[in-house]
Amino acid sequence: MEQKETSKPDVRWIRTQAKPLSVNQAYYGKKIKTANYRAYEAQLAMNLPKDLVIPDGVKLKLCIHVKYSSKASDIDNCLKPFIDILQTKYSFNDNRLYELRIRKHLVPKGEEEIVFFIDQLED
Repeated sequence: MEQKETSKPDVRWIRTQAKPLSVNQAYYGKKIKTANYRAYEAQLAMNLPKDLVIPDGVKLKLCIHVKYSSKASDIDNCLKPFIDILQTKYSFNDNRLYELRIRKHLVPKGEEEIVFFIDQLED
């Protein structure tokens, strides 16, 4: 594993020595979309650009700025549904995502959103 994430010499990388657990392995049974999820899908279908082109057959990076109005919101709670909606809208498999960068921002109530870009990962 290449460890060039930071220029700080005192950064300590920690190995878990445990296979990552998928969301599918973490829960029993079929996940059923809530009314809120379906409404979110519809909203994003209208708001996301129709002309976004995802490069074919290459590794991808996705950079996300999550704007929450509550500091209690977990940075990662929105990721799975958002990425699943992106892959459906733009017809790509999210197993092609090799880099994911997330930053949480606090904004006034009513200004919550996700801002993102997706592009080819340069190795």
